[in-house]
Amino acid sequence: MSTSATSALQLELALAIDSLSQALNAKNLVPVSGSNRQRDLCTFCTVSLDQEEVFRTKVFDKSLSPFYGEDFYFEIPRPFQCLSFYVHAKNVLWLRKVSIRKEDLCKYSGKEHWFSLQPVDPNSEVQGKVHLEMRLNELITENGSMCQQLLVRIIECQGLPLISGQNCDSYATVSLVGPVTRSSSYSKKSHFQVEEEDIEKLEIKVDLWNSGNLGQDVFLGEIRVSVKILRNEHFHRAWYLLQPKGNGNKSKSDDLGSLRLKLTYIEDTVLPSTCYTSLCNLLLKSPDVKPISASAAHILGDICRERYEAILPMVRLLLHNNRFVPFVSAVAALELENTQEANTIFRGNTLATRCIDDMMKIVGKNYLTVTLKSVIDEICDSNKTCEIDPIKLKEGDNVEVNKENLQGYVQKVFSSITQSSSSCPPLMCDVFRSLRQLASKRFPGDPHVQYSAVSSFVFLRFFAVAVLSPHSFQLRSHHPDPEISRTLTLISKTIQTLGSWGSLSKKLSSFKETYMCDFFKSFQEEKCIEKVKKFLDEISSNVSKESSGVADAVVLKEGEVQKRAQGKKRIGKKNFKKRWLRVTNRELSYHKHRGKEALCIIDVKNIRAVEKLDESAFNRKNMFQVVHAEKPLYVQAGNCVEASEWMEVLSQVSRCNEGRLATFHPSNYGGGAWQCCKNPSDSAPGCKPCTATMLANLQLDIDCDRETERVFSLLSSNDSKLQNMEDACASLAVYQGPQREQEEYSKFTIQEPKETFRTLKQLRNIMEELQKQHNIRSDPTAQYGSLDNPIVGKTS
Repeated sequence: MSTSATSALQLELALAIDSLSQALNAKNLVPVSGSNRQRDLCTFCTVSLDQEEVFRTKVFDKSLSPFYGEDFYFEIPRPFQCLSFYVHAKNVLWLRKVSIRKEDLCKYSGKEHWFSLQPVDPNSEVQGKVHLEMRLNELITENGSMCQQLLVRIIECQGLPLISGQNCDSYATVSLVGPVTRSSSYSKKSHFQVEEEDIEKLEIKVDLWNSGNLGQDVFLGEIRVSVKILRNEHFHRAWYLLQPKGNGNKSKSDDLGSLRLKLTYIEDTVLPSTCYTSLCNLLLKSPDVKPISASAAHILGDICRERYEAILPMVRLLLHNNRFVPFVSAVAALELENTQEANTIFRGNTLATRCIDDMMKIVGKNYLTVTLKSVIDEICDSNKTCEIDPIKLKEGDNVEVNKENLQGYVQKVFSSITQSSSSCPPLMCDVFRSLRQLASKRFPGDPHVQYSAVSSFVFLRFFAVAVLSPHSFQLRSHHPDPEISRTLTLISKTIQTLGSWGSLSKKLSSFKETYMCDFFKSFQEEKCIEKVKKFLDEISSNVSKESSGVADAVVLKEGEVQKRAQGKKRIGKKNFKKRWLRVTNRELSYHKHRGKEALCIIDVKNIRAVEKLDESAFNRKNMFQVVHAEKPLYVQAGNCVEASEWMEVLSQVSRCNEGRLATFHPSNYGGGAWQCCKNPSDSAPGCKPCTATMLANLQLDIDCDRETERVFSLLSSNDSKLQNMEDACASLAVYQGPQREQEEYSKFTIQEPKETFRTLKQLRNIMEELQKQHNIRSDPTAQYGSLDNPIVGKTS
C-alpha cells in the first residue's frame, strides 16, 4: 500500500448473496402496469458502482418472488459514491433499484436486510462532482451608482459516467433561480435588476449535460447553491456532488417490492510501511518461537477462533515472506500432540486446518482451473440427469441411465485429479510433505496415516469443496442451477470417499444413504486405491515430479471487450471494435465472436508487460495494455472490476517470462510522439516503472501493509480477550498449584505462561504505538467542500 506520509483508503466489498444459508431474493415484485404477464416475467439483478455495472445474476424465470442465490466478492478498484442493485424484467421496459451511499454501507455490513425497491428515473441516475467557484464583486456603474456583479465559474468535473463506453462530451448551463428566473448560458453575461431584500432568495443552478447525437442530450445531474453563501465572504469555491433533478426531492412511491441483501463491507486506513515494521516482524518471527503457542501468529488465531476470516491476512503475510511452511508445520505438530487416534487426524476446524485451507485457496487457484474447469464446464453445460436417490427421482427418469451419467462424470473428475500431480504448486507439495512426515512420526504403527494426513486436505478440503461450489473458486461465473448443483453434490460426495485413505469397508460405512453405498460399489477396484496412493505419493514425497507430457491449454478467462485496431494494415482506421478475448495458460487470442477462429494469437511467453492505460489516451475508462513482441494491444474492459480481473490473470500467467519490461508508456503513441512523455521515438523506453511482480511460484500479489493493518484491526477489536489472556498467563505463572478457573483458561492455548505473557506485552506496546500513528494521521472529516468531502445538496 502507500508509503507516503498520508494515510490511504483501501476498500473491499464482499457482497455475499447466498452466503451459506443467507441469500438474495426479491418479494412482491409488481408486474408491468396494466399487463398480465406474471407467468412470463423473467427477472435478473445487476450490481453497479455508481452507474457502472460490475456484476449480473442469472435470469430467474416466471416468479414475482425470485430467489437469485448469487454471491459476489470483489475489491473496489476506484472511488465511488453509491452501490446500487437493479432488478430488471427481461424483454419488458421495467426497472427497479436499491441504492446505498458509500457512507451508509457500514450500517448494513454483516447483516441481512430487506430493502424497499424504488423506481428508476433517468433523471435521477446521476454521479460525479463539480468544482464550482462563485464571486461577488462591487462595481460602480456609468451613472455613479453601486451595483453587485456575480461571477460563476465551473472549474472542472470528476467521476462522470461513461456514455456508450466513452467519457462524456459534457457541457453546463447556469441559471439564476429565484425572484429573477431569466437564465443565461455559462459563456454569456447577463444583467438583472434585483431588490436588495431578494438577493438572499436567489440560487445558482448548474445543470450538466452530455452532448449526444442528433440533439439527444443526456442529463448528467445538477447542483444548486444559495447566493447568500456570499453574504459574509464575497468568494466561495467548493466541490459539489451532482444531484438528481429537483435536487433529489422524491415523492413517496408505491410499494414496488423488496430486495433482500447481505453485505460485508471492509474499509481500512493504511499507514506508511514504516509504521507496520514492528508488528510485521513480530508475526514473521512466530515460526521460531518455542512453544509455537506463545507466538504472535498463534495468539491471533487463538483469540479469533470464531472468526474464520481472521486467519487470512496472517496467512498472506507468512506466504509473502516464505514463512508459511515452518509456521503451519509447528501448529500441525501441536495439533497432532492432542490427537489420540489416527483416524481422526486433521478433522476439526483448528488453526492448522484453517491456515492450510486459506493457503490452498490462494496458492491453488490456478491448479484448480487447470485440473477441474474443463470437466466442470462440461457437467454444467451438458445438463445430464444424474439423480440416483429413489425419493427424488422425477416421473420418466431412468435410474440406470442416471447412474451411468453420474459414474461417467465421477470417473472424469477422479482421473483429472489423480493425473494432476505435475500441476500441483510446489508450496502445496512442501506443506503436504511436512504433514506426511509429522503424521508418520506421531503414529508410527499406522502405515496409512501418512496418506490420510494428506488426503484429508487435498481431497476433502480442496477438490471436493471446489466441485461442490465451483463459483466460490472462480471455476464458474454463477452458482449452478438446482439440478446441476445436485449432480455436483453427488460427485463431490463420491470424490471425498474415493480420496479418503482407508479400507473399502470404511468407505462404504461413510455413506448414510443406501443408494450411495450401492453406487459406490462400482468403484471398488484396487486400481482406484493405487491411483490415489500414487497421486498422494507424487504430491507429498521428495521425489521430483515429471510432467507426463505437454499440458492441455486451459481457459483462464474469456469475455467480450473493446479492442483498438493494432494498425497492421496500411489502410484503415485504428478504431475500436468488439472482440471476444480469450486467455489460456499458453496464449492470448481475440476472435470476432465467441467460438470463431482466432483473428490474432499472442504466445503468453512473449508478453512483456500488462499495465493500465491512462484515461486520456483514448478518452475511455477501464483500459489496459498488453505489451508483447509487436505493437501494444490496447483493450477496454466492460467495467472497472473486469479490467482488474483481466490484468490480474494476464499478469499471473506472464509474470515469470524472460525479457519483462522495467518501464512502460502509460499513454499511446500518436501525432509523432508518445502522449505521456512527448518522446518522438516510437521505440523509446517507457517513462513509468512497471508494476512490481513476484518471481515466487505463488502466483499472487500481496499488499503487506494492508494485511498487517487488518491484523492490527483484528487485535484491536479483540482487546478484551488479549487482556483476559494476559491475566490467565500471569495467574498461571504465579500460582503453581492446581489450576483454578480452568474453564476460563481453556479458552486459550497457554503452554508456557511466561513466554506467552512476554509476547502479549510486545503486542500491546506495538498496538499502542500504531494507534498513536492512526490518531496523528487520521483526519476523520476532510474539509467540507473539498474533493474528498464534497458538499451534498443545497448549501445555505
